[in-house]
Amino acid sequence: MSAGRKVRSLNTMNIIDLQSFGAPEVLVPGTRPDPVAGAGEVLIRVRASGINRPDVLQRSGAYPPPPGAPQWPGLEVAGTIESGDAQAMAQAGFKVGDRVCALVAGGGYAELCVAPVAQCLPVPAGLSDVEAASLPETFFTVWSNVFDRGRLQAGETLLIQGGTSGIGVTAIQMAKAAGARVIVTAGSDDKCQACLKLGADHAINYKTQDFVEEAKRLTDGRGVDVVLDMVAGDYVAREVEALAEDGRLVIIAVQGGIQSGFNAGLVLRRRLTITGSTLRPRPVEFKGQIAASLRKTVWPWLESKAIVPVIHSVFDACAPVDGYPSGAARAHALMESNQHVGKIVITWGNPG
Repeated sequence: MSAGRKVRSLNTMNIIDLQSFGAPEVLVPGTRPDPVAGAGEVLIRVRASGINRPDVLQRSGAYPPPPGAPQWPGLEVAGTIESGDAQAMAQAGFKVGDRVCALVAGGGYAELCVAPVAQCLPVPAGLSDVEAASLPETFFTVWSNVFDRGRLQAGETLLIQGGTSGIGVTAIQMAKAAGARVIVTAGSDDKCQACLKLGADHAINYKTQDFVEEAKRLTDGRGVDVVLDMVAGDYVAREVEALAEDGRLVIIAVQGGIQSGFNAGLVLRRRLTITGSTLRPRPVEFKGQIAASLRKTVWPWLESKAIVPVIHSVFDACAPVDGYPSGAARAHALMESNQHVGKIVITWGNPG
């Protein structure tokens, strides 16, 4: 048993508890009663849990879980099905013992997690539990926003703000697999090189280059077809300038602030679309439709290695490390440092 992991009694599970809002150190090992799957759900024995930016926001008190969801963080898991709604599992082609990854509304930082069957996907052939746990949140988000809302097509150009984030790494690979041209921004030359190695066609260091000028130059003055924006704030006005005619700006986070001003005349003249979404509160049916699209289109890309999960760091969920009370706390500190390329994952037991 890892240091820091609590000795649990029968019918209780280890979790990462959110004792209060604050710095990463508020994430500490705890226990809760084992959950039970209801209608349309499965109970997953979790081997690995992905870390995502919304988890950090929840920890700081800025992103509460939706009603009915567990109060501790975690939006994606991978492991094996322990039990569940037999009819729903059969309809989806699952059975007890199958390896799955799942998108959940909360509670993923735990040894057991309930997930809607519709939001479960089989672990792609050849992938480990750690790799599988890195998929759901970013893959659901990128598909829903870049391909559904942004309508990215083969031959078009996508500009990704923040190419080395978990979302960015996923968007680069998915867009390239779909036949699009990819331009990214990143905050250092090393990060730009990492994006190019992942398949991006061009990388812009936003600290030393103007991304609008570079995007225009790289498209012979035309502009880009789709922008995936995780910043908002002052970036929106500049992104509108960078869009081609009939371009689409998709906002999925507001790290730069919620207030934005832009040239509405450009929106009219170029017939631009400004849209955005947040996935967590959407209904199971909506997320199930995304899962079906991923299974049909994207999972073959993973199995053929056209897309390869990028894992930056892995920590034992409950074990103290580097002065932090848990691996989860250390993972959050790393995410907030913005020094990672790809995904950060925490593990439970011995992941496959």
